[in-house]
Parts: sequence; structure tokens; C-alpha cells
Amino acid sequence: MSSAIALAESVVPDGFDLGDLLGGVAEPELPCRSRDADLWFAESPAELERAKAFCAGCPVREACLAGALARREPWGVWGGEIFERGAVIARKRPRGRPRKNATLEPAATTTARSAAA
Repeated sequence: MSSAIALAESVVPDGFDLGDLLGGVAEPELPCRSRDADLWFAESPAELERAKAFCAGCPVREACLAGALARREPWGVWGGEIFERGAVIARKRPRGRPRKNATLEPAATTTARSAAA
């Protein structure tokens, strides 16, 4: 059993039935069940974007997202959105890049301090 499937099964509440989300309608072919489950828990930003694209036409997308928000899913793609640490993020940044909100000291301030010294 893959680690992604094991994780997904560990966060799904006992007694969960996909039929509950579908309102008793016959189970359609859902992207997350018909493709490689590891794609929805990938590390690569490109793979996560692929998973989001597969979710676009899913008939249970809204219910999936609502459930993931209620459970505060720790990570993965749920309802066409990327979750990280229980929150929805717009996109995953690749490893090794500086934080987007890193503060840099303006060059003018650095120059002024050097001249004053």
C-alpha cells in the first residue's frame, strides 16, 4: 500500500462512504481514485498543479474541499486546492528558494550607514 493511500485512509473518518458525498448517485470515475494516488500528495509543484487540473471537472470537488477544510487536512490536493499545514495555499514553491516575505535591507540605507561610519 502506498504511503499516500495510507495517509488518506488515516484521515478519513470511520464510517465514511463516498456515496454520502454523491447523495446516493452511482459512483462516477473520480480522478483521485482512477489515477496514481501519490500525485495528490506529491512534493513537486508541477505534479501538484497536474492534480489540481484533474480535480477541475470532478463532480464532488466542492464537497471534497469542504470536508478537507473541516478536517484541516495537513497536506495534499483536496477539492482542487493545495493544502499545506492545514491551510489552503495558492501554489507550492520549489525547495531551496528564499521565502517570499523575506525582508531585504534597501541599498540606500546600507550606503547611508557606511558613509556615517
